[in-house]
Amino acid sequence: MPETSRLNLSAGLASVATAILLVALKLWALGQTGALSIAASLADSALDLMVSLGALAAIFYAARPPDDDHAFGHSAAEDLAALGQAVFILASASIIAFAAMTRLLSADPEPLSQEGPGIVAMALSITLTALLVLYQRWVARKTGNRVVAADSLHYLGDLLPNIGAIFALWASANLGLMRIDAVVALAAAGMLAVGALGIGKGAWDALMDRAAPPETIARIEALTKGCTGVRGFHDLKTRRSGQRLFVNLHIELDGAQSLNDAHDIGARLKHAILDEFPGADVIIHFDPVR
Repeated sequence: MPETSRLNLSAGLASVATAILLVALKLWALGQTGALSIAASLADSALDLMVSLGALAAIFYAARPPDDDHAFGHSAAEDLAALGQAVFILASASIIAFAAMTRLLSADPEPLSQEGPGIVAMALSITLTALLVLYQRWVARKTGNRVVAADSLHYLGDLLPNIGAIFALWASANLGLMRIDAVVALAAAGMLAVGALGIGKGAWDALMDRAAPPETIARIEALTKGCTGVRGFHDLKTRRSGQRLFVNLHIELDGAQSLNDAHDIGARLKHAILDEFPGADVIIHFDPVR
């Protein structure tokens, strides 16, 4: 197995292991405190576990080489997993928001308890999450894997609800402000919903073969224009599937030159694109200059 695949899988395994620890820790903290803010953070961690399991399965499956039935590889598994996760995240955010609004509007909000142990548990959660994010970002820089990078950003976003839960517990213990817990939970539900919509949109765009971002297309055009021997180009088509970029391009060459010379120009351009976008699937067609 290539080194990049091993690193990606190690990041996925670290994500799953951390998520399991966080779920166990927050379950205990919720049982001790009864805080909705911790419940929101627990739901986020439970979804993180699902996301991490899906990401790990997608990384493993997407790493499989193309075969007779999947000539373009298996990278769409990542997008299918992400779309399913987005639906679950939205459902969880809705449940948390409903519970938070019920407690917020209650004339006699339920008091919290055991705030001290809850704060310790959440502080430990923040530490574990921060360590995971640092490792994931290092792997993403080494491999360029979009799934690992996205998972890292997801966990980075989890730090704010965890900090909010600590503040809610502190406010309950020291200031007697019971409703702060519901406010933090409501804000966390909003963050979950926004994140889910972003994940879902990205996965949907990939499954619908939406073109790569404009800056990616502009860079490919610049590389093509700057390639010696290329007289012009047309029919540039791009799409993304999981972390993989697909490029289909027609270049115009001097029709009088040999096939070997034409092939060398195409190979030079393909390597330039791959240097800029590692792991891309690049198909270049040769046409005589118009």
